Amino acid sequence: MQDKYNHIELERAAHEHWAARDAYRVTEDSSKKKFYACSMLPYPSGKLHMGHVRNYTINDMLARQLRMKGFNVLMPMGWDAFGLPAENAALKNKVPPAQWTYDNIAYMKKQMQSMGLAIDWSREISTCDPAYYRWNQWLFLKMLDKGIAYRKTQVVNWDPVDQTVLANEQVIDGRGWRTGALVEKREIPGYYLKITDYAQELLDHVQVGNDKATLTGWPDKVRLMQENWIGKSSGVRFAFTHDIRDAQGTLIQDGKMYVFTTRADTVMGVTFCAVAPEHPLAMHAAASNPALAAFIEECKKGGTTEAELAVKEKEGMPTGLFVTHPLTGQQVAVWVGNYVLMGYGDGAVMGVPAHDERDFAFAQKYDLPIRQVVAAEGESFSTEAWADWYGDKQKAVCVNSGVLDGLSCAQAVDKVAELVAALGLGEKKTTWRLRDWGVSRQRYWGTPIPIIHCVDCGAQPVPEKDLPVVLPQDLVPDGSGNPLVKSEVFHAGVVCPCCGKSARRETDTMDTFVDSSWYFMRYCDAQNAEQMVGAGTDYWMRDPQGAHGGSGMDQYIGGIEHAILHLLYARFWTKVMRDLGLVKFDEPFSQLLTQGMVLNHIYSRRTAKGAKEYFWPKDVEHVLDETGKIVGAKLKVEVESADGLLPVDTVIDYEGVGTMSKSKNNGIDPQELIGKYGADTARLYTMFTAPPEATLEWNDAAVEGSYRFLRRVYNYGFKLLGSDYAAADAVSASAGDLQGVAFGKDAKALRLEIHSVLKQVDYDYQRMQYNTVVSGAMKMINALESFKGTDTPEGQIAAIEGFGILLRCLYPATPHVTHALWSSLGYSQHLGELLDAPWPQVDAAALVQDEIELMLQVNGKLRGSILVSATADKAEIERLALASDAFLKQAAGAAPKKVVVVPGRLVNVVI
Repeated sequence: MQDKYNHIELERAAHEHWAARDAYRVTEDSSKKKFYACSMLPYPSGKLHMGHVRNYTINDMLARQLRMKGFNVLMPMGWDAFGLPAENAALKNKVPPAQWTYDNIAYMKKQMQSMGLAIDWSREISTCDPAYYRWNQWLFLKMLDKGIAYRKTQVVNWDPVDQTVLANEQVIDGRGWRTGALVEKREIPGYYLKITDYAQELLDHVQVGNDKATLTGWPDKVRLMQENWIGKSSGVRFAFTHDIRDAQGTLIQDGKMYVFTTRADTVMGVTFCAVAPEHPLAMHAAASNPALAAFIEECKKGGTTEAELAVKEKEGMPTGLFVTHPLTGQQVAVWVGNYVLMGYGDGAVMGVPAHDERDFAFAQKYDLPIRQVVAAEGESFSTEAWADWYGDKQKAVCVNSGVLDGLSCAQAVDKVAELVAALGLGEKKTTWRLRDWGVSRQRYWGTPIPIIHCVDCGAQPVPEKDLPVVLPQDLVPDGSGNPLVKSEVFHAGVVCPCCGKSARRETDTMDTFVDSSWYFMRYCDAQNAEQMVGAGTDYWMRDPQGAHGGSGMDQYIGGIEHAILHLLYARFWTKVMRDLGLVKFDEPFSQLLTQGMVLNHIYSRRTAKGAKEYFWPKDVEHVLDETGKIVGAKLKVEVESADGLLPVDTVIDYEGVGTMSKSKNNGIDPQELIGKYGADTARLYTMFTAPPEATLEWNDAAVEGSYRFLRRVYNYGFKLLGSDYAAADAVSASAGDLQGVAFGKDAKALRLEIHSVLKQVDYDYQRMQYNTVVSGAMKMINALESFKGTDTPEGQIAAIEGFGILLRCLYPATPHVTHALWSSLGYSQHLGELLDAPWPQVDAAALVQDEIELMLQVNGKLRGSILVSATADKAEIERLALASDAFLKQAAGAAPKKVVVVPGRLVNVVI
């Protein structure tokens, strides 16, 4: 053992030792309690970032500590390797996405290994491996057979220059992100999965307050996000009738324009209707109205998601068409609204400006009537400005509504449903915000959809024996569309499984959310070439005791940004696998932790040409006001910029803290950090600075502090090693066999402190509050360094025991330095290697105090303290208090009138 803390040599030796032992390989073992802890798999973008370091260290601490407690723990890792970034990189670098992806995987794997993570690499998967994605294809075919997967046309963003489909986020101001071409909306066929068939179950299991909910181990905020995304709404679907006919004289939509509303009580306040740009009535009106046609084309530009439309300015144009109100018979104008989506409901909404904020703004903008039809006592209403006047729904009643007048809102909804049903124009209905999952992507780097297109037989599933449909890995995208379309190799020799004639493969690939919807199950059976999942999944993903609703993984860890789609799709995929008899659980993740982001300071300036450039924090110093608050920033070194060399003290803008980003020059390279301070410091810092769920604001000084703390621990261990009692007394001290040891006062005080902290640390591990775990370890080293009783045999034993407890508490966070100290000091000879050493137990005897300190008050004011026996009665405490120097000095001969004893806390003498 070296006399100085050398993290490079120490960590290298630990890695070699663990690798030689194959220390992290785990197998199914029915004799142990299992625990499956998994972090969301990363995209192989090229380098790990500090968010990865934090995520995986949380997982690693959990896995290591539970292994010490006797659990059979699985911590696997893989790569979410398909997707658009690889294609973009290939386009830029003119290399196949496969080459870029595998190079990145190799580098990032080395980074993870340098962190000392307890990963079972024998279970590593990559989603771009045919051995993995063949099961995507296999399950897709099973879904197709069961009617869960189906084909229909879909509206997409089409770049006419690149001849490719763009995701919504690739459309900027109506133009393609790469070409700048005006994006077109096209209807093309694609494949969908019926996630809506599972909407009620998906909601029941996650909904806060639902007695069917099983995901009680998830954060409430995530459960609410899922609930809102699923979006169950109960209301009335009914039709406005019309006599509008197409060019052939046929009634459009059979003369009925359907809408859905949750506020049927306001139906008498309808003053207009709005339809989506793609609605049949809109298209009919546009055929003879060039201005409307131009407006509709403008509406089609840009994104088509609810989130995008929510922040977009609401615009509309009248169609000149009218529909008939089903209850009043009045004619209602039909408008085209850019905020109405054809894919949601029937692509039409009723406009009630008096009782809907969005409709109110629309009516104000276009001078449409606003008619109040619901009122509540004590509430005032204005047509001039919107106010959230609609207060207590229970007290509100219908007004200006004819047959509905005087009815409560709930009564009015029922009445409207009854009236439209009698007319054959509607009924009560439950709708869902959730839509079926479109899995087709007109992309190359993804799982090929296993369909063959025959001119005579149409779309045919690939026979199961011919799976996987292998994606060629040598293609290089050139910006002219999906290279699979032009790949002769991909289509060579393909025949229709129905008629045997020459055919072509489907060139769409699957949404990458498919890859991440079940990868955690594949870890359990990573080498199984015969089954998608098997005995491994049955062991690792099931809870035989049903503690978590009988469902899957014990702990899932990942970012809040994946709280909706990834988790929702994984839940759906699991339920489909259950219904197909592949798994025996309902939900994939019983416990969920969403770790906070890692933030850093952001500094920038505008160049002479108006562009914004960013500066690295290491090149900047803060400008502070008199209170120490940051009010600005300036350069502390010369920096090259677009305007030339900027001198020291150049004033720049301070933008506060934000997520680490390459583009903003505020990221921290984990590899640089590990090289300078070691993996243990990087791990310790990310755990100590904030609770796992909270954001972590980067602090270079705190990184230095973490390193200094580890050096203190190492130096204390080296001091013990240099003594002549360490190895000998490790036998009894580390094994906890201390019943016959007569500890002196100082040694008892040390053991009291160590075991008191251990009790708190043990609790903090249970609740995954790892920042306070590290705080506890710091308290332990403080107590050990302050201990002066090592000149006695019992004092030596207390110190060795305490340091052994410290090493085990600290080990899950900093496995390298603790491994080295544990082995060097001889603990491993008696308790085994630290990796599998038993978790330390709190010694109840150590928590029993011979003496306790009581605060001494005189007339209610603190004047000192007294030491009393832990078993002293009230009379003895009074005697000691009145005889104390502190009391005698304050009393100055005065007789006490009253003595109040608060057991375990204080004595108050009244004079």
